[in-house]
Amino acid sequence: MTIILSPTGEHKVSTHDGLWMSAAHAAKATGWTLKPEGMCLAERCVPLPATAVKGDEVDVAAFWIKLGGPVVAAENGEVWALGAPADERNAALEGLAAPDFTLPDVDGTPRTLSQLRGKKVFLATWASW
Repeated sequence: MTIILSPTGEHKVSTHDGLWMSAAHAAKATGWTLKPEGMCLAERCVPLPATAVKGDEVDVAAFWIKLGGPVVAAENGEVWALGAPADERNAALEGLAAPDFTLPDVDGTPRTLSQLRGKKVFLATWASW
């Protein structure tokens, strides 16, 4: 069994040769259903190349990359992560407001984010871990 971490959750499915799996397991892991026109979610369908479908099996890695999402695997291939595509991540962040905070600038002058509203702000962060 392979563990797939996707935007829909954590799923244990049978895979082979990377992320080849049955259409049923692909639907379980991704929320998308294999149809003759490609992988579909409601009315949205992503056509797949012929090399990504063999009978009732689909190469989920090829599909996910075509969808625009990142795919990464553990070295042993037992755990795979399917990240949300960039357009979904951007849509989730759109309209969110950063919390107000005060930090010193490079000269030591305290700056509050809300005082800079309407101006472009570049905020660089760093952590030691």
